[in-house]
Amino acid sequence: MIPFQVPSFVNILDFIGTFAFAISGIRLASAKRFDWFGAYVVGLATAIGGGTIRDVLLDVTPAWMTTPVYLICTAIAMFFVIAFGKYVIRLNNTFFIFDSVGLALFTIVGAEKSLALGYPFWVAIIMGSITGAAGGVIRDVFINEIPLIFRKEIYAMACVIGGVAYWLCLKMNLETSVSQIIGGSVVLITRILAVKYRITLPILKGDTEEHGS
Repeated sequence: MIPFQVPSFVNILDFIGTFAFAISGIRLASAKRFDWFGAYVVGLATAIGGGTIRDVLLDVTPAWMTTPVYLICTAIAMFFVIAFGKYVIRLNNTFFIFDSVGLALFTIVGAEKSLALGYPFWVAIIMGSITGAAGGVIRDVFINEIPLIFRKEIYAMACVIGGVAYWLCLKMNLETSVSQIIGGSVVLITRILAVKYRITLPILKGDTEEHGS
């Protein structure tokens, strides 16, 4: 008999983030009129894409290859959208809510995993940003949209700010769970405030004129 293991706080964050990101991907796939299988693939890629890239860079086996929980979470998200699609798909802010929650939770999960493996804080911040933002990039590529990370919106930068806040909390010897909540909240609040008040990073302007010879 396989002993039951109580999920850690990071595991819970990871599961919730997987569910939230999967819904964000499935929500956009439905808007593009994907079939059920296509929508599931987009949701799964959104949910595990960033974590897979992180784990490959950290030289560990991607988490979804050791447990089926990520596939199951995505399936639950798929059935959730099917069951409540009338409400989920039609709400314009549904994508933003689930995408922002997934972004916040995955940023902390990625940073925490990097620190647990003994990497320095700057690697943890980068890995947290990759975990949070890369899945969204894959999602947007799959649905033929310009990835949010390449637009004016503050997206990956919110991950960086939240990652720094998480590390600072740890340096102040706060409880790990408290630090995780604060770091994730900073990502979420930064994203919400940036969208609400249209705060953007400066645009790099180039010469668009063609120079003839």
